[in-house]
Amino acid sequence: MVNLDRWSPKLFLALRGYKTRDFVADLIAGLTVGLVALPLAMAFAIASGVKPQAGIYTAVVAGFVISALGGSRVQIGGPTGAFVVIVAGIIAKFGVSGLLIVTVMAGAILVVMGLTGLGTAVKFIPRPVTIGFTNGIAILIASTQIKDFLGLQIGAMPSEFLARMSLLASKVSTLEWHTAALSAASLALILLVPRLTRRIPGSIIALLLATAAVAFFALPVATIGSTFGGIPTGLPRLSLPVFRPELIVILIPSALTVALLAAVESLLSAVVADSMTGDRHNSNVELVAQGIANLASPLFGGIPATGAIARTATNIRSGARTPVAGIIHAFTLLMILLVAAPLARFVPLATLSAVLFVVAYNMGEWREISVILRLSKADIAVWAATFLLTVFADLTIAVEVGIALAALLYIFRIAQTTTVESVTPEYIEESRLHVLQDKEVPPYVTILRVHGPFLFGTTDKLDVATSNLNAFASVVVLRLRNMTALDATGLHAFEKLADRLKRSGRTLLLCGAREQPQRLLRQAEFIEHVGPENILPHVSAALERARQINSEFGGLGSEVAAEMRGRSL
Repeated sequence: MVNLDRWSPKLFLALRGYKTRDFVADLIAGLTVGLVALPLAMAFAIASGVKPQAGIYTAVVAGFVISALGGSRVQIGGPTGAFVVIVAGIIAKFGVSGLLIVTVMAGAILVVMGLTGLGTAVKFIPRPVTIGFTNGIAILIASTQIKDFLGLQIGAMPSEFLARMSLLASKVSTLEWHTAALSAASLALILLVPRLTRRIPGSIIALLLATAAVAFFALPVATIGSTFGGIPTGLPRLSLPVFRPELIVILIPSALTVALLAAVESLLSAVVADSMTGDRHNSNVELVAQGIANLASPLFGGIPATGAIARTATNIRSGARTPVAGIIHAFTLLMILLVAAPLARFVPLATLSAVLFVVAYNMGEWREISVILRLSKADIAVWAATFLLTVFADLTIAVEVGIALAALLYIFRIAQTTTVESVTPEYIEESRLHVLQDKEVPPYVTILRVHGPFLFGTTDKLDVATSNLNAFASVVVLRLRNMTALDATGLHAFEKLADRLKRSGRTLLLCGAREQPQRLLRQAEFIEHVGPENILPHVSAALERARQINSEFGGLGSEVAAEMRGRSL
């Protein structure tokens, strides 16, 4: 029999026992994230090379579908920065009709991925690749906003990064001071408001104040009205895209890239939501919803959509409990279209460019670069190739080359795990320290073991094994004796586990790491992340360390005991 819950959208499951207080919480969260999504939707659309209303239409249609049919309780869908570069490139080469074809094809691919269970394939993209193209996309987005941020007098912008930067440098003398001042003020508000209050996003304050300043003081700056003629009032109109059969084969690589990006970002956003709420999303249902959303979006003049990490986090922090919050977010944007669209003509492009500068910085994951640079030369090469190709060549090529290099690296690391050596008396004696059978494991210790290579594509097994930390003792020992290889993605999974255990008041110990994993732990400074005293040579030493922790902290995890001790001082 078919397990209906396995394929049921989270909305259907969440509505069981839905109460008035749940609706109130979802209403507040939906209204909040709807207002946050407004400037982002317009900014992403403009940066992609389409009219601002296309971004709002996408947020309304795709946002509704993703919340109504998705596999996450609090996921917010809509246009995101990940698509800006590739969408702009498609429009430059094939026009808006080419973009519509790509979006529909990507939607169909996502539905197939979800229905066949291929959604799990996205976990085989290693961390250096995702960091590389995320870094590259962030730089490309920022570079496209310099013109509007400074008010430079430039016509069409080149799609190539070097040509774009060269043109911008040659036109610096055309800088418009009113625009630059408004941009700087908007940027300051976006950055400073969160330090004063977390209740109202800085982007909303900047948008409202800048729009009011333009409307009341008639500031001589470019606006949505002066550039695009404003935003039409009313519902998005249903219109079938014009298909050009001759482009279908040509656009397959672009459609695959859009589908892959949508899958990666939506599932990453769902994982982030799970970590914040304690829930667990359904990957395949989520991908089917993402696919249907991308099939529907072009019918209303929209662009590609996916799960949005920042908006999803805002939704959660605002108190969202179910997908109803995401549906309310979509209706909030729809009401703005119906009621307040005429006011959008006063929205300055300078403020939207400031919003995108902050988005580009936040999505760049710049802190991860220092982590990557401490890994092996092979990992650094994969990251650098993906990053440079994203910036200077093409995102599709960057992802393809990055994955190909990662696959070769995977094969190389697997080959390294094979060893042939003699069994000596010393080896037998040393092995006794690693054996568990003759040792007593006290009740305040939980032991996990990793068996085999712990590389990209396998790290979700650790998430599953540690999904319920309440079932774990105060000291958790991760036994690595039989872990034959480790990479950047596996290391990141260990860091996440260490952070989760620390927040729950538990202590993580690692023991028995072999040569290659041990070397990577040292290179990446992971030892400093958990403390050198918590990295042990074998399980015997780990159990002794656990006894020490238990005697020092009275059976509590060292983190909780230290916090309690600090409060008492």
